[in-house]
Amino acid sequence: MLRWTVTFIILAIVAGIFGFGGIAAGAASIAKILFFIFLVLFVISLISGRSRV
Repeated sequence: MLRWTVTFIILAIVAGIFGFGGIAAGAASIAKILFFIFLVLFVISLISGRSRV
C-alpha cells in the first residue's frame, strides 16, 4: 500500500509540473488517503504485535 502512495505522489508531482491541475489534485488526494490508511494499519499492527508478546 505504501508503494501505491508513492506512485500517486510521483504522478501528482509530474502532473503538477506539466500543468494538469485536475489530475494532480486527484492523484494527490488518492495518495493522501492511501497514506492515512497505511498509517492506521501500521499503528494497529504495532499495537497488536505488542499485545501478543
